[in-house]
Amino acid sequence: MAASPPSPDRRERLGPSRWRDYLTLTKPGISALIVAVAVGGYSLALPSPIDPVRLAILALSGATASFGAAMLNHYLDRDLDRTMARTQHRPLADGRVRSERGVAAAGLVLSAVGVGAATVLLNPLTGVSILLGGVTYVLIYTAWLKRRSSWNIVIGGFAGSAPVLAGSAAAVGGWTPAAIAFAVLVFFWTPPHFWSLAVLLRDDYRRAGLPMLPRMDDLAYSGRVIVVSTLALFASTGALVATGTLAWPIAVVALALGATFVGLTAPMWKGAMRRAARRGFFYSGPYLLALVVAVIINWPLVGRGVGGW
Repeated sequence: MAASPPSPDRRERLGPSRWRDYLTLTKPGISALIVAVAVGGYSLALPSPIDPVRLAILALSGATASFGAAMLNHYLDRDLDRTMARTQHRPLADGRVRSERGVAAAGLVLSAVGVGAATVLLNPLTGVSILLGGVTYVLIYTAWLKRRSSWNIVIGGFAGSAPVLAGSAAAVGGWTPAAIAFAVLVFFWTPPHFWSLAVLLRDDYRRAGLPMLPRMDDLAYSGRVIVVSTLALFASTGALVATGTLAWPIAVVALALGATFVGLTAPMWKGAMRRAARRGFFYSGPYLLALVVAVIINWPLVGRGVGGW
């Protein structure tokens, strides 16, 4: 007797669109950037020679933990996501993925596997660094501060810094001065990136009740704070250069990227909000990616004897 065809529901669960929904829950773009930042931290520690096996373990364990944290973020924010135009079509928010507890369980398992693999296969400090990033993102930012304080992004920014520290720990067993400086830079990158987005989506965030800007009711004040935050980012770039770890061409690129960010957001000091915010937000992502690539390229340049400042 021939087997009966699967039910429509069964076909839907196994179809390509369903797998895309599950992939969306892991925030692959953000996770890829986190892995790149971790590789940047590894490179800045200047291990000699680079161990491709350790680097691969760092990337895989970091990506696994990041996938888990992203799924927990989707789970905790599912009710909030339904209220915002930007997020209402996420898989949990619109019901395309119905197993909410399953998503939470998968997030916990992936997070534990990532941290455990880094701890056992690399060293405890690498595992602790990844764990700190996950705890900051899931518990401190998403579960605690996001709905309560405009400091949410500022404090939550450490979640993006932790991969740098994990990379350094994986490379040399500790946090080097250059890696710490780069972690501080990533920390200062987060506020102008998200605050610029919050200016563009101010009405959406207000409807959701999220205090994303320093003063949601005072755009002029928020604009000045964004400019100050990009200046702090540029200053942290100078601190990274001052460690002497960057080859001079990379130092020039890093400073030029930071100065451009300041220039794009500077009009917000005088109230030119939306246009400057749009420019700042759309520049901020490529800025960080370009900086990470420059930092990774720095290792072979230093290895060839190209000195720093």
